[in-house]
Amino acid sequence: MIQFENEWDNILKEEFEKDYYLTLRKFLKDEYSAFTVYPDMYDIFNAFKNTSYNDVKAVILGQDPYHNPNQAHGMAFSVKAGAPIPPSLVNIFKELNSDVGTKTPKSGDLTAWAKQGVLLLNTILTVRRGAALSHSKKGWEAFTDNVISKLAEREKPIVFLLWGRSAQQKQALLSNTNHFVLTAAHPSPLSAFGGFFGCRHFSKTNKILQQNKIDPIDWELG
Repeated sequence: MIQFENEWDNILKEEFEKDYYLTLRKFLKDEYSAFTVYPDMYDIFNAFKNTSYNDVKAVILGQDPYHNPNQAHGMAFSVKAGAPIPPSLVNIFKELNSDVGTKTPKSGDLTAWAKQGVLLLNTILTVRRGAALSHSKKGWEAFTDNVISKLAEREKPIVFLLWGRSAQQKQALLSNTNHFVLTAAHPSPLSAFGGFFGCRHFSKTNKILQQNKIDPIDWELG
């Protein structure tokens, strides 16, 4: 039984009993037995463990985990402390510096954001080593769509940061006008100059939060 030790336990309890998830669970058991899969099975749900439902202030959507060794640890765009910072995260840090003046972090571990209410949610939560999107269309998309829908039901405002086409497709789940949606190009080197750089989503997020009497996020990672 998966335990988050926070509000997600009750909110997602029924999700783990649905047929699609039981099929996904069997698939994952086979994958972890036969192949190297990221993240470690105990880290799959770290985004939920670090950011409880009612604490969510902002959501940053990724696609699937990093598929190289010692990177993925269950939170979108984040890497384990000590791991080289991937190109997309390098660009996120560049925009962060340009937008709010933070120093370039030495680590790509974004846990400090998660602890402040930034849900770092990949739409697919696992991947086979060296094979991007290898766990797509196995059930994770249904799971994370339901997570997004549960968040959209909340009355307290959330800022959704949707970077790139894949993330922006989830906008259809966000019809609740209590929430705010910021869109931009993906931060990968292939697209960052097409609208990610200069989007100023970090300062815009804090402005929205403050306007709604919610404490802003300290984006400084040290």
